[in-house]
Formats: sequence, structure tokens, C-alpha cells
Amino acid sequence: MQLITVRNAPAILAVLLTSALSSATWAAPEIVEACKSCHAEDGAGVGKANVPIIAGMPAVHIEEALYAYKDGARQCLEEPVMCDTAKLLSDENIADLAEHYGALPRGSVDEQFDADLAAIGEKVHRKLCARCHLPPDDADVEDVLGPPLHGQRSEYLRYALEAYLSGTRENLLPEMEEKIGLLDEGDVAVLVNYYASY
Repeated sequence: MQLITVRNAPAILAVLLTSALSSATWAAPEIVEACKSCHAEDGAGVGKANVPIIAGMPAVHIEEALYAYKDGARQCLEEPVMCDTAKLLSDENIADLAEHYGALPRGSVDEQFDADLAAIGEKVHRKLCARCHLPPDDADVEDVLGPPLHGQRSEYLRYALEAYLSGTRENLLPEMEEKIGLLDEGDVAVLVNYYASY
């Protein structure tokens, strides 16, 4: 048996997906199978810093993210396989994936957090983030612009916020760019602790 190296995995996955997508039998179970290597069966991710929990995320937000990757509005600097895969998805594939992962329960990440930092983070969240980022169980979560951050893995949140601040992750919305610009030194840590406390 020949092992596939990590370096070659994105190209090989793209070939496999291209082959599968050209078949009329490509359906939701096969799409999910291709996504499991990063997002896991339950949508909780496999522990990579740059892979979020997508279980229980409203389908509309999953669709928006997949279209952003597919259309090139969001770049894949560290995980090119995400963009390579999204480009191969049809509208029906995207809807199937969004429905599948959106219907999964979001389990507790049970992470350690500093209660004092979380209390400060709640104030920062209310001031800068609350309008667009509601908890996943909020009745209006599907109607706001941003996905739920509460209960997301700390490592991913830290990665994403620092990438926004450094400019290595593009802001898709002017309002997001404005809010990121208002973050003070230390705000990443307090926000991460607040979202982890959910």
C-alpha cells in the first residue's frame, strides 16, 4: 500500500473530486466523505488550528462560506484543498453540505477559559461583535451577517482573529473590516476566552 504524503494530498483529492463530480451519482454522502478529512464526521473538526467547528452552524452561513471559497472571494492560504474542493462543488452540492452540517448538533468543546478575561471579552463582544455574531441557539442566528462564534474552538478563533488583524485573511464585508480595526491589543485573548466560556 502506498501512502499519500501531505504535500501531495490536495492535488490527489482534487483529482478524486473531479472524477466523482463528473459522475451522475455524486450525492451528499460522498461530498461529506471528502470533507471528513478536515471537518470530521460530526463537523467538529480534526483539531487543526485553521479548521472551524461547522456542526450546528446555520446552513445559510455555511453556504455563504462555500460560495466565498468557490468564487475566490476568500483565499485559502494555509489549506489550499478547501478552495480546490469548493471550486468543484455545484449549487446543489453546496446546499446539501450546508443542510447536512447545519443539522448536526454542536457539542460542547469543554475548553478551559479565564473567567475574568471572559467577562472583559463579553463587553468587547457586545460593543463590536454582537450585532453580527449571535450564539448558535439564538432564534435570530440565521438572520445576522456573521456565523456564531460562541462555542467555537479557541485555537481556531485565535487563528482567525489574528489572521484578520495581520491582513492575511481578507474581510469580506466593510463593516467587519471596520470592527477589526477597532480591536485593541489584548482584545483577541479576551474574545477567545469569552467565546470559549459559552
